[in-house]
Amino acid sequence: MTRYLAAPDRYTRIPYRRTGRSGLQLPALSLGLWHNFGDTTPLSTQRELLRTAFDLGINHFDLANNYGPPYGSAETNFGRLLREDFKPYRDELIISSKAGWDMWPGPYGQGGGSRKHVLASLDQSLQRLGLDYVDIFYSHRFDQHTPLEETASALAQAVQQGKALYVGVSSYSATKTREIAALLQSWKVPLLIHQPAYNLFNRWIEKDLLDATDELGAGVIAFTPLAQGLLTDKYLDGTPADARINRPGGQSLKAAHLSEANLARARALREIARRRGQSLAQLALSWTLRDPRVTSALIGASTAEQVRENVAALSHAPLSPAELAEIDQHAVEGGINLWEKPSTDWA
Repeated sequence: MTRYLAAPDRYTRIPYRRTGRSGLQLPALSLGLWHNFGDTTPLSTQRELLRTAFDLGINHFDLANNYGPPYGSAETNFGRLLREDFKPYRDELIISSKAGWDMWPGPYGQGGGSRKHVLASLDQSLQRLGLDYVDIFYSHRFDQHTPLEETASALAQAVQQGKALYVGVSSYSATKTREIAALLQSWKVPLLIHQPAYNLFNRWIEKDLLDATDELGAGVIAFTPLAQGLLTDKYLDGTPADARINRPGGQSLKAAHLSEANLARARALREIARRRGQSLAQLALSWTLRDPRVTSALIGASTAEQVRENVAALSHAPLSPAELAEIDQHAVEGGINLWEKPSTDWA
């Protein structure tokens, strides 16, 4: 295997944005390892994805305890590639993980915000990754059955023990985001960032969450900016055999999400993109990043070419007011928010 040497011009390829009022800068696009980094994907493919992303200036890699399949395998595989390829660049990287969804058998492994689950999960993640600390550690979801003080204290302890440099939350409502930020502040630990689902067909954060994060000085990193592939060309003319929906671990994209109404809106958006000289995916990313309160968009990819295409979105002109108004006619809720319950504080 050829020793990896990162592209010397990697920091000229992509803009970086300050995360809220913190000192941390993130690339406008970050790479998520939710899909395509488990044991069902060849390690050679994973290596090519990571090398391509880093060479293009993407230095933030986002994981969680149960990414795979099977659970945990994305962290294990990333840990191996970190040792083999990226060890010399560790201090250039932002590596994040999360705890909160189901991970191991028994009541303490089923997720939530208990101290037992959160801190045990973090220790397991560090072992799989081969790291002493992660840069960002998230509470992956709000847990109505655990006092928020307990979740906040576990996150604060992770920072105090040096196992995480920063902490964040994912899929919390605006109200609970404000509450946990206040609790964290009592330990002198700021809430760095919120990771919500956000895209042209899932705009829930515009109601009040962006205002809350702005008020708190927290950043926002949007996951599923391409609606798990719905906002690409992949499904607009039929579902290909190798699509995510047909692969192991890809069942988070539901057949109902590919409704004719959603596909018709996506086709209309594709026409706007074509007039701009963009692909639909590039338009979707430009739109997600149009608001300066959004620090980064979290992309997924199954090929290196997809990574390159997504990064190319950053070189296009900003969307004009007229284009945004036209996009708004088609950017309506598509019934695709799998994370609605925790983000609205439901049990």
